[in-house]
Amino acid sequence: MSEPDQIRDIAEVPAIEVINTVAIHLLSAAAVKLGLAEDPDAQLDLDEARKLINALAGLVTASAPELGDHHALALRDGLRTVQLAFREASSFPDAPGKGPGEKWTGPVN
Repeated sequence: MSEPDQIRDIAEVPAIEVINTVAIHLLSAAAVKLGLAEDPDAQLDLDEARKLINALAGLVTASAPELGDHHALALRDGLRTVQLAFREASSFPDAPGKGPGEKWTGPVN
């Protein structure tokens, strides 16, 4: 199969697949910015992680009713994991309900 044949037309991709793909990219990028990858000290950037987690929380919260339990639960678990990792990585943790994404998810403990 040639390369052009391997590229899927976006019109053929189901919305749930697009949402999951974007969420996984946001989740992965947030984990890297939280220092959870190969070179934690060089990659730790809490400001960038906060932005990514906020975007992920908004996407997951808004799309959860459309995704169904199977997909939404997995994304919520991943979101909660990076929210908790952010709190642990922060020298001055945000007040409950004020951390990244908590505007949409509520306080994470």
